[in-house]
Amino acid sequence: MANTQDPQGNYDPAGSTQMFRAFVDEGPQGRQQAAAAPTSSGPRIGLIVGVVVAVAIVAAVAWLALK
Repeated sequence: MANTQDPQGNYDPAGSTQMFRAFVDEGPQGRQQAAAAPTSSGPRIGLIVGVVVAVAIVAAVAWLALK
């Protein structure tokens, strides 16, 4: 059976080597652009609300325990 994918005979059936080479050839420009993109405040607000709710629950449990 002839190998028609790669003339050197280094056929990678999963394609991971080709994807890795494309990633390396991309260079740092792609990663810098992704890091420079503005982040939405949604996850940060959710984290703050979660911490406030957790503190309120701990305070309520402490208040009930000391009652």
